[in-house]
Amino acid sequence: MHDEAGHERDDQAVDVVERSMVKLRRGMSRQRLGKAAVREHNLPVDVQVLHVVDVIDEGPDHEGQEMSVGLVASRLGVDASRGSRIVAEAVKSGYVRRVASQEDGRRIHLELTPAGQAVVDATRRTRHEHFAKAMAGWTDEERAEFARLLSRFVRTYED
Repeated sequence: MHDEAGHERDDQAVDVVERSMVKLRRGMSRQRLGKAAVREHNLPVDVQVLHVVDVIDEGPDHEGQEMSVGLVASRLGVDASRGSRIVAEAVKSGYVRRVASQEDGRRIHLELTPAGQAVVDATRRTRHEHFAKAMAGWTDEERAEFARLLSRFVRTYED
């Protein structure tokens, strides 16, 4: 009986998390916040390019790995050819540059240009403002606990 009730509560909690995540995704999609950052900071950035810039800013998954078109495509959930086209647009727009690998000069890795870093900074400011507004009535302890739990959730969700 205790197990059954425990599982039922767990299922209810998971349902609440699932529904909340759907609402959150709708409410703060990269596209929506990206457009807000572009508008608020008067940046001429296509949303797809913004996705690429965000991914490159996140950096590689582990030490020694370089940002490649394949890694960008994987993180964006698109195939390699689509990833290549989006990265090419980011390069053409002047936000990303292709650089010869330090490990193997035949390979190319991606890095942000100063203009790309400016886009990242503006987007982060906008996101920060939106998140701070959403948590305005929270105590410092509540913010810290939420940050800890959300970080834990994302880490285990990605594994």
